[in-house]
Amino acid sequence: MKKILLLLSVTAFMVSCNKSGDGEYIITGTVTGIENGKTVILQKQDEEIMGKMIPVDTVKVENGKFELKGTATEPSIHSLRIETKQGEIDFVLENGKINIAVDKDTLGKSKVTGTYNNEELTKFKTDTQAIQKDIQKKAMAFQQMNMEKMTAAQQAKDTAVINQLMKEYGKIQEPLIEKYYSYSEKNPKSFISALITQSLFNTPEPDFARIQKIYDGLTSELKNTKPGKAIKEKLENRLAVEIGKKAPDFSAKNPEGKTVSLKESLGKVTIIDFWASWCGPCRQENPNVVALYNEFHDKGLNIIGVSLDREGEAESWKKAIEADKLTWTHVSNLKFWQDPIAKKYNITSIPATFILDASGKIVAKDLRGEELRAKVKELLGA
Repeated sequence: MKKILLLLSVTAFMVSCNKSGDGEYIITGTVTGIENGKTVILQKQDEEIMGKMIPVDTVKVENGKFELKGTATEPSIHSLRIETKQGEIDFVLENGKINIAVDKDTLGKSKVTGTYNNEELTKFKTDTQAIQKDIQKKAMAFQQMNMEKMTAAQQAKDTAVINQLMKEYGKIQEPLIEKYYSYSEKNPKSFISALITQSLFNTPEPDFARIQKIYDGLTSELKNTKPGKAIKEKLENRLAVEIGKKAPDFSAKNPEGKTVSLKESLGKVTIIDFWASWCGPCRQENPNVVALYNEFHDKGLNIIGVSLDREGEAESWKKAIEADKLTWTHVSNLKFWQDPIAKKYNITSIPATFILDASGKIVAKDLRGEELRAKVKELLGA
């Protein structure tokens, strides 16, 4: 359920572009009720560490106003924080004149105008506001109604019930997902289209044909932005790891520091298991994987775990391997979501698994519980 809930926060990370402003941006802010001398902080998202914000510039409030100037090499979402005030003002930092009327009581309600894509961002948020409120209401009701059922299923490791509940929960998100698709299809010049199209890869069942069509329709300028390039990479990587394709080889260091490759880890059947020590659902699934490995390893089942732990978390990774009794091969680059193996395999959420046959060909993805056991048994002829 947590994976799907992430979709509700996507609009906080919209990005867009504009070519006006003589190659620079000018942010003009008006504030009422905030005393002179308070610091306004311009910040951006750290590309390596999710949730971490990096200060870019600061300015003081003077006579109810502030101004920031600079050059944006590429449009991106930034935010403003004001000293002593809770919350942030999200907006598109792009070259041009950006006007921000600050709501001192609720920063998130501040009005951002001036550039085409900030206007588009405001319009998009307004258009989806009612949809998101309805989804949040239904999601809360669903969770309250099914919490005991989900907890019982997790304790019993009843993957059939868990998957069914996840599927039902996912349907609640469908109106918002459809809004993402339709907006992107109708607005090929808006950078918001590039951002929300990129986010569609994180939905439960991405419509790759539709995403490809949206990408093909984007302007060349949008295709050359970071999210535009990310969409292209994800589409290309998806093709490389489709069922029926040979699994791309990779190598990384194991807990002892030795470089290990997929090629040398192959068995009659091989499971590539993407996980992390911090991933609750992964850790909950580990006992099932351990039981599967213990049952079929002697018959030819191999597993290679690829951890998306962060830099500096090697000990947490090693302790999780020991605590969960994961006796198979493990590797990690300790790069979190920037892990090159995860990118190669188009991983946007974990746990994620790929099942390979003896030739290294991908024959199935993301099977759990009895479905996974049945597939492994079938492939091994056991």
